[in-house]
Amino acid sequence: MPRAGKAVFPRSARLLRHADFERVYKLGRRHFSASLTAFYLLRQEAQASGAKAVATPGLRIGFTVGRALGGAVQRNRLKRRLREAVRLCRPPAGASADVVINPKKSLLTIDFAEVLNEVTRAFVVIEQKLAGKAGNQPPLVSESRSEKRNSGSRKPGAGTVC
Repeated sequence: MPRAGKAVFPRSARLLRHADFERVYKLGRRHFSASLTAFYLLRQEAQASGAKAVATPGLRIGFTVGRALGGAVQRNRLKRRLREAVRLCRPPAGASADVVINPKKSLLTIDFAEVLNEVTRAFVVIEQKLAGKAGNQPPLVSESRSEKRNSGSRKPGAGTVC
């Protein structure tokens, strides 16, 4: 498939450092689909946790393909298919976030049009969730599980601390 004119996937839009991948896995959220899992993390959250500031606006995207998915030839083919799908459907610079795409074995056998559709759908869902999260800034201190459990209690004052 020939490359489209302006669709590029520059190095600045890629997630490359191991620490960035680990931060997305540990602090981020997940979106599951039939042939891939996308992990994502709003970059402001990453900066608040003590990470080095990143000047690149928009999404930075990385790929992980484990050895369980096949030999080097199959893993590299999966990464090439995903890179091309991201290059073709990458959303414009919206929320500054890091995304890690982890494919499933079924990605090897499905048509490229379906891969493109799933990647596009994943980006749409991620953009929607990040837009909602950016609008509703969470409190800096989260409630513990026991506080959350008691806050829904029917007894008046059961979840409040005086």
